[in-house]
Amino acid sequence: MRIYTCYFCSGPVYPGHGTTFVRNDSKIFRFCRAKCHRAFKNKKNPRNTAWTKAFRRSAGKELAMDTTFDFEKRRNAPEKYNRDVVKATLSVMKRVQEIKEAREQRFYEKRMHVAQKREKLIKERRKLKTKVVKKEEEVKEEVMQEIVEAPAAEPVVEALPKEAVALKAKKSK
Repeated sequence: MRIYTCYFCSGPVYPGHGTTFVRNDSKIFRFCRAKCHRAFKNKKNPRNTAWTKAFRRSAGKELAMDTTFDFEKRRNAPEKYNRDVVKATLSVMKRVQEIKEAREQRFYEKRMHVAQKREKLIKERRKLKTKVVKKEEEVKEEVMQEIVEAPAAEPVVEALPKEAVALKAKKSK
């Protein structure tokens, strides 16, 4: 029994699961679930759909180019069964999987290291902003204290011409 890969999301399609679509030109498309099949029918591009493996690779979130991917390719050339060859193949498959996992782990750590640096810079900027805001608030409080504590200023009386004073006196009578 063979485990196929989903044409849309690159996930595994186990025997007896998923949907198979055969186009008029006999091209076979296998889908792991209805979500992938529906997206394919709606002509969605897997590289633009965030939850697919194609998107993650094109966006640089997963390892895209590696020699271990060559071992996953399907080979159609039949070979005569030989117990020694099968034993050697299985041991090599285990070793290749270990190498692949180690490389993926290194890639992940490298990616996360950059993200951690970015987060650290953002936190430092936030701290600086809060310090600046606190300083501004302290200055505002000091100014308000000075305003409150300052003695009330005497009202300013403008010098009015004699005619204006006379008019005011007449109006008040």
